[in-house]
Amino acid sequence: MENQLILAYQVLKEKIQERLREFESLEESDYFYEMCYCLLTPQSKAKNALKVVELLKERDFQNSPFDCASILRHPTHYIRFHKSKSKRLVAASSSFPAVLKIIKSNLNNFQKRNAIAEIVNGFGLKESSHFLRNIGFKNLAIIDRHILKQLLKHGVIESIPKSISKKIYFNIEEKFLSFADRVKIPMDELDLLFWASETEEILK
Repeated sequence: MENQLILAYQVLKEKIQERLREFESLEESDYFYEMCYCLLTPQSKAKNALKVVELLKERDFQNSPFDCASILRHPTHYIRFHKSKSKRLVAASSSFPAVLKIIKSNLNNFQKRNAIAEIVNGFGLKESSHFLRNIGFKNLAIIDRHILKQLLKHGVIESIPKSISKKIYFNIEEKFLSFADRVKIPMDELDLLFWASETEEILK
């Protein structure tokens, strides 16, 4: 099983590393909209979230926030729970200065992730990790259903938990890191490899 994983990695390694370089090169001016993207993606298609973010940028949502539920519910880029997510996007415009302060602080990556998860309405550890990964931070596990299925498949975890508390999240993250070390694939690259295995795409 691990040999198959390593072979798949060799095939996709260049594309995966290119995607991670894109994350690292993201301009600070785009951080807010990356946060919006990570608020939109839970239980909705990533491509739809990308489209919505582009529409929000066009309307300068960061500087002029508004109820955007009508955009989120449009059938061509439908986002589930559009009413609550619209409220969270508006709230994000207020919390972003504090988020940026955390990003620029001397906290380590894990501390930054945990602190951001506490202050952004709609962010848990998964969304906060996703956001920080997408702006270039390393070694933060984005534990979603795709990753859990792959970790189960490769024997990293014994079962998929019905719910994930902070304690369970940290425990799975530690196992994920150990597995990445064992197969000699950086966790951020392994995350995208797992995603490609599940979705056949290397998105963000």
